[in-house]
Amino acid sequence: MDRTLGGRQPLGDSRPASEDGATGLASRSRELEDVSFGAISEADDACRIQWATPEGLEVVGRGVAARLTARGPARFDAIRERAVSVFEELDHTGPDAARPRAFGGFSFHDGHESTGPWTGFEAASFVVPELLVSRSDEGTWLTAIGDDADSAIRRLEEWHDRLLELPAMRPSGSGPGVASTRRTTSLESWRRQVERALERIAAGGLTKVVLAQALSVDLEGPIDVPATVERLRRQYPNCYRFLIGDATSGTFFGAPPERLVSKRGDRVETEALAGSVPRGDTPEGDEEYAERMLDSEKFRREHGLVVESIRDQLAPLASDLTIDDRTIRRLATIQHLRTPIEATLEADRHVLELVEALHPTPAVGGVPPETALETIRETESFDRGWYAAPIGWFDAVGDGEFAVGIRSGLATDGTVRLFAGNGIVADSDPEEEWEEVQLKFRPILDELR
Repeated sequence: MDRTLGGRQPLGDSRPASEDGATGLASRSRELEDVSFGAISEADDACRIQWATPEGLEVVGRGVAARLTARGPARFDAIRERAVSVFEELDHTGPDAARPRAFGGFSFHDGHESTGPWTGFEAASFVVPELLVSRSDEGTWLTAIGDDADSAIRRLEEWHDRLLELPAMRPSGSGPGVASTRRTTSLESWRRQVERALERIAAGGLTKVVLAQALSVDLEGPIDVPATVERLRRQYPNCYRFLIGDATSGTFFGAPPERLVSKRGDRVETEALAGSVPRGDTPEGDEEYAERMLDSEKFRREHGLVVESIRDQLAPLASDLTIDDRTIRRLATIQHLRTPIEATLEADRHVLELVEALHPTPAVGGVPPETALETIRETESFDRGWYAAPIGWFDAVGDGEFAVGIRSGLATDGTVRLFAGNGIVADSDPEEEWEEVQLKFRPILDELR
C-alpha cells in the first residue's frame, strides 16, 4: 500500500483554495463488505484519524483534503467560520453515513502554543480527510474526496481496489512493554498543590478545581497506536475511542468515558460524569464501593456541581432541558457517578457553539470556571495540551459529536505521556485524591505493558 495519498494540498488556516473562496471539494462514496480499520490507519507518514462511539459509529480517515487551525480566545468562532469555505461548495454523492466530516479538537487552555511534546497540535485544529471509511448501522462505506468529481471518483476506485487486498481483520498484538515511568508530580508536591487548592476553597471564590498529573512512560519497543486503540475497544467497549496524528507530530489517542456533547438537528445530549471509586473484586465488592460513593457527601456535592454547571451553560440555548436520574457508570477498573442530560435547542446552532459553552465542564476544570482555570495554570507543573479538552467531529450542517479527551495519552518517539486528574472540593484528602488519579492512568498504561 502506498504511504502517501497525493493530490490536493492542505488548506492552511483560512486560506481558500480558489480566488472566489470556494474550495470546490467533491466526494464520492461506495459500500464495502468489510475492512480492517487498523490497517487503513497504520501508515506513519500520512495524517490519520480514528473515531468510535459507544453507540457503534466507527470512522477512520487518512490524508488531508482541508485543514483548519486557529488560536486564542476566538478559536471556536474562527474554526466555525473557516469551515464554511470548506463545506459550502462541497459536492457529496453518497449516503448521509458516509458524508465528509471535519475531525480534530482543541487545547484545554486557549493560550496553548504548539511546542514541546504538543508540536503539531494547535490550540484548535481540524482535518477533513481525503479518505474515510465509516461503519454504522447503515453499513460500511468508503468515501474519497478530491478537487472535483473526476479526481474523487479516481481516488475512490483506486482505494476500493486496494482495500479489497487488505485482510478484514488485523491482529491487535500486545503492548510494546514499559521500560520505565516518570511522574511530573511527586506525592509531596501533590500534597502541596491540593493543600493550596483547599486554602483557596476555604477562603471563598473557588468551590471546586480539578488538578491533574502527567506520567511519562518510556517504552521497550515501538508502539502500534491503532492496535493499542483496538485493544482499548475490547477492554472498554462502552467508551469513546480516538486517534489523531501525522508524520510531523505525535499521536494523541485515548478511550474517554465522557461525552461532552452530541448534536443532531435541534436535539442535544450531554452528561455529567464526576466522582469515582475502584471496581471491586466481586459483584458484592462493586456494590460496596458504589454505595460508598452514593452515600458520600463529598461525591454527591462534587457531582452536583457538574450537573448544575452544565444545566446553567445549556439553559440559555435550549427551549427545554431534561436532567435524568443519577446512575453508576462501571468501566473495567473504575466506577463513576453519571447523570444524562438532554435538551432541545431554541434556535439553529452549530455544535461548536455548544462545545464552547460547555468547555471546560467542572468535571475537568472546576467551579467557577475562570477561577478554576487560573488555579490550574498557577498550580500544575505540566502543559495539558489537548488533554481534558474537546475531541470530535462536525459536518456541513453543524451537527457533530465531541468527547472529553481524558483517559488519554500522547505518543512521541518511544514515549507515551499519560494524563489523569481529580476534582478537589472542600473536604478532599490529598492521599485519597492521589490514589484516584493513579487509578485513572490504568486504562492506557495496562495496554502498554
